[in-house]
Amino acid sequence: MSTPLDSEGPAAPPRSNGELVFAEPWESRAFGMAVTLYEAGVFSWPEFQTALIARITAWTAAREHDEPYHYYRLWLGALEDVLADLSAVSEDEVIARAQAMAQRSPGHDHRDEVPAQ
Repeated sequence: MSTPLDSEGPAAPPRSNGELVFAEPWESRAFGMAVTLYEAGVFSWPEFQTALIARITAWTAAREHDEPYHYYRLWLGALEDVLADLSAVSEDEVIARAQAMAQRSPGHDHRDEVPAQ
């Protein structure tokens, strides 16, 4: 089952020369989680797309904030919404996990040094 990612429109992921663009490693992981769960049949792509468009619309409507547009934060929020709606994970679990992850030091899962060979 392939993911019907729109090449245009509000739910289309950022691209450069036709290739997906990820600014940070977590963005590609969030993208991969959504695609993998979709391919596993956990939710339909229209369900996810609707949740993502709702997140984008809500962000756009709240233009008084100083927060820059960050597509993959909205993507991750949409994934959380879909999973919560399916009762695959509770909203409390999402909040607790997000808080735990926010307390981790930057770069916790990446090393600057090259491992010894």
